Amino acid sequence: MFRTALRNVLAHKARLLMTVLAVMLGVAFVSGTLVFTDTLGNALRNQSAKSYDDVAVAVTTYADQRDEKTPGITAATLKKIQGLDGVDTATGRVSGFAGVADPGGKLIGNGWSNTGGNYSPGKNGKDSAYTFVDGTGPVAADRIALDKETAKRGEYHVGDRVRVATNGPVKEYTLSGVFTTEDGAVNAGGSLVLFDAEVAQKLYLRPGVFQDANVSAAPGVSAEKLLAGVKPLLPKEAEAQTGQALADEQAEQIESGLSGLNGMLLAFAGIALFVGVFLIANTFTMLVAQRTKELALMRAVGASRRQVKRSVLIEAAVVGVIASVVGFALGLGLAIGLRSAMGLFGGKIPAGPLIVSPTAVLAAFAVGVLITVLAAWLPARRAAKIPPVAAMSSVHATATVKSLVVRNSIGAVLTLLGGAAIVAGASKSGSTGRTVIATGAFLTLVGVIVLIPLLSRPVIALVRPLLKRLFGVSGKLAAQNAVRNPRRTGATASALAIGLTLVTGISVLGVTLGQAVDRMTTDNIKADYMVTMASGGSLDESALTALEKADGVSAVSPQQAISLEVKGEYHSASGVTPGDVQQLFALPIVSGSIDTLGKGEIAVDEKTAKSSGWKTGDTLRVKFDDGKNGELKVGAVFQGNEMLSPVLMPKNIAEAHGSRSNIREIWLKMDGGASETNEQALVKALGDNPAMSIMDRQDIRDMFGGSVNLAMNIMYGLLAMALIIAVLGVINTLAMSVFERQQEIGMLRAIGLDRRRVKRMIRLEAVVISLFGAVIGVALGMFLGWAIGQTLSSDIPDYTLVIPWDRIAVFLVLAGAVGVLAALWPARSAAKLNMLTAIKTE
Repeated sequence: MFRTALRNVLAHKARLLMTVLAVMLGVAFVSGTLVFTDTLGNALRNQSAKSYDDVAVAVTTYADQRDEKTPGITAATLKKIQGLDGVDTATGRVSGFAGVADPGGKLIGNGWSNTGGNYSPGKNGKDSAYTFVDGTGPVAADRIALDKETAKRGEYHVGDRVRVATNGPVKEYTLSGVFTTEDGAVNAGGSLVLFDAEVAQKLYLRPGVFQDANVSAAPGVSAEKLLAGVKPLLPKEAEAQTGQALADEQAEQIESGLSGLNGMLLAFAGIALFVGVFLIANTFTMLVAQRTKELALMRAVGASRRQVKRSVLIEAAVVGVIASVVGFALGLGLAIGLRSAMGLFGGKIPAGPLIVSPTAVLAAFAVGVLITVLAAWLPARRAAKIPPVAAMSSVHATATVKSLVVRNSIGAVLTLLGGAAIVAGASKSGSTGRTVIATGAFLTLVGVIVLIPLLSRPVIALVRPLLKRLFGVSGKLAAQNAVRNPRRTGATASALAIGLTLVTGISVLGVTLGQAVDRMTTDNIKADYMVTMASGGSLDESALTALEKADGVSAVSPQQAISLEVKGEYHSASGVTPGDVQQLFALPIVSGSIDTLGKGEIAVDEKTAKSSGWKTGDTLRVKFDDGKNGELKVGAVFQGNEMLSPVLMPKNIAEAHGSRSNIREIWLKMDGGASETNEQALVKALGDNPAMSIMDRQDIRDMFGGSVNLAMNIMYGLLAMALIIAVLGVINTLAMSVFERQQEIGMLRAIGLDRRRVKRMIRLEAVVISLFGAVIGVALGMFLGWAIGQTLSSDIPDYTLVIPWDRIAVFLVLAGAVGVLAALWPARSAAKLNMLTAIKTE
């Protein structure tokens, strides 16, 4: 039977081409994902391990400039560690944000990955963490060193003056050297500025104090022995562990971080393969139908049902192996391409070999072969059940009434159960509701797929009169052909329906969330500008002072973060400027007056007041961040504003309790509103600081909405593979349908249907099938988008479902275009058939 199966594969290789392509694309997605994440993980782990090669013991204190309770590592402690037996070197480290301006004044890097640290030369005058390729390390207060890539991007050379911004005003330094390092953040595309140790301590912590320390061992001394000696010398808040333990910990974090990426990519690969199942099943169903007499003859000469079934499954396995081999090779290319693409978008991957693990190879081939064999199992089972006599007398065996009733009953039950689960999930909030919806969505999709053949007749019947009126005989025949074999039409339409269900659901959810975010900014903000640190850190108080004096500023208020403890519960609060805050934000008052902020009272949002049982006039006993107790009176209750903390207090009270250096953002209103002149006035007031972002209202809307749009575009890109496979399914169905209907097409040509109308008939059939699948997918997608949105509505103020009719119209037009393009080859083949040869075809 193996030779028979192999001969059949070779005989029908053209008709199996689309199946090979579908499986190949799915396998490429799976293998490319596994190889890429394995390669990325290996490179990051090796880099992490290399950065701790010379570290026997690593000490971490989590000391912070704003928190004097955490002592850090003093010079005296570091000296004691250095004096331990077996210690080669003990190097203190301190770090924070440092942004480098390019010659045009723009920040080099993206803010969050711009760091600064200290240069600490050892006995040999060098710092082992850095290798200088030009110049030397900074050993004076006005000197810095830059990593090689940052110096290259800024076109800086040793001796140049470089503007550097930390959390305070911009300062100029002389570049003393350029270095390379194994620091992971730098190798991932970030920047690193090295300062003299004393300068770095003043900038990021306190004079004479380090945040961390790295201890290297003398030859022959174990890390465990050093760790035992170092621990007693440290403050109780400090943590110490061996360099190997720290490297292992970071390796686990890398593994954990990549598992999410791996899971997401494999999920979309699974969707693509699920869509491919319909193409494969359709192909083998049609092949079995076209070879009914051949299979019957095999049964007549002694082949058992098991042998016939095995023959079809062996064909599927051969196709799966071929597709897996090609797909795996394509997956390797995909992994290399993804690695290069990350570099183009600024996400550098450390150098390292391409990792092809046994797991990736086995998974790729297992997926390719198993998916193909499983998809071919039902067609093989049907082939084995055809009696020889019945098969010899009929080319097309129709489904029994019993099988149709069973199929439709199962489909109806699954659809109803799935729909009920989706509605039930929509009534819940949070992840619980979304989990229920996901289960319901799967059941509904499967149920609708089972029911699609039943739905095809009434749905396509609705457009049949229109097709006949617009396209005459070609339109009438196209509509009839589309429902001639409902199972085939259903399987083809199902592939498109799955893809468009997901695309439409994502679009509904994305547009709804995008408009909610847009309303949040437009309805809540009156300010013209918001100033923040590009790093996401806190602004220095000097920035607030400078902006208060800037030309054209009519109102200015910071948000100085502070927390309050009331009766054991912590509440987020912000220090704001009384009198100005109401000019910068929409603050509808529920009770009291916002003007009471000027009297030293606080304002609380309605939700917090209700949940805590507070009302206007209440006096609250609170504990501040600095540990001091006090009393605050509630002077106003306002409707919630998503841009503000739930508790507002005068900034002088917040400053008195330690939040002076915790300014998250500064909001401003300008005379004449947002304009280029006003923006330049703010830039000038801030000293042309590249590390500070000045955003107008449109920039703020783009910032919040950009993440939603980016997520949607990524989803669209990942779903593209499933949609490509769905298109291959349409091409495959039409091509095999044309082959199957050669005699019929020959007769139509003989009685007067010219080539142009034959082509039109095939194209219209493709468009009808594509639009049928698209309509089903769009309807399901809108339903799922509504349900998931309901689970988020409690977390989004004024949530309103938005149906993006413009995008849905585009999806339907594209589905029709897919039908036209998919029909090009089959229509051309049908039109070129020789009439006499086609009529003689059995």
